[in-house]
Amino acid sequence: MAGWWDTHAHLDDEQFGTDLPDVLLRARAAGVEQIVAVGITAASSRNCLALSQRHDFIHATVGIHPNEIQQAVPGDWEQIRQLAQSPQVVGIGETGLDRYWDKTPFSIQQEWFARHLELGRERNLAVVIHCRDAENDVVLMLREAFERHGPIRGVMHSFVGSLETARACLDMGLHLSFAGMLTYKNAANLREVAAQVPLDRLLVETDCPYLAPVPHRGKRNEPRHVLHTGAELARLHGLSPDQLAEQTSANAARLFGTVKHP
Repeated sequence: MAGWWDTHAHLDDEQFGTDLPDVLLRARAAGVEQIVAVGITAASSRNCLALSQRHDFIHATVGIHPNEIQQAVPGDWEQIRQLAQSPQVVGIGETGLDRYWDKTPFSIQQEWFARHLELGRERNLAVVIHCRDAENDVVLMLREAFERHGPIRGVMHSFVGSLETARACLDMGLHLSFAGMLTYKNAANLREVAAQVPLDRLLVETDCPYLAPVPHRGKRNEPRHVLHTGAELARLHGLSPDQLAEQTSANAARLFGTVKHP
């Protein structure tokens, strides 16, 4: 049976503060073979790196989320740059743009997004991209980078955008990752988009502890629940869950540049 990758998990979130070892055991028992622990602040990035150093099946990304930039202090970006040199770090981010929350002036978000894109190119690491109510803005910045530097190694995480946005991102070399919203009753449009993404660009994730898929919607999400999103994605592509797991795991290993095994 093929194993799964959860390509986007916030394992250092306080919601896992008391039972993370049990969460990881359940994930492994369910067939989740690899997890990408995603940093959102300098401290969070250090935590994710520490987790990856303790567990061979966990990989880290380092970055500062657009909604966390205002809380960053002098030296935080230098820490991200330093952490990015660690062998367990497989990605830069979570970075991107967010017009839903008004936590960081948009021009500052754009400046920091550009920093992360540059660091990803510099280190040849995948960039993990957040986009909320800012599709046109994100595509514009990505297109500028693409026109200057060529294909972008990265992933549009928890993708909920339009088919037009999906095609633009695919044309620039990006992967698209789908989370629990794909299973929601009101997500017919998203399922139509997901069904048209080429198999070699698909990823699955939980974004845990948020966005739990059906049948766990409304509860704390955790890595083992990636199987529900994966099963829906498999159905949309006319594949068995095992076939989809094998494909998305190969995609993740290629994108993140690692073939770590349990």
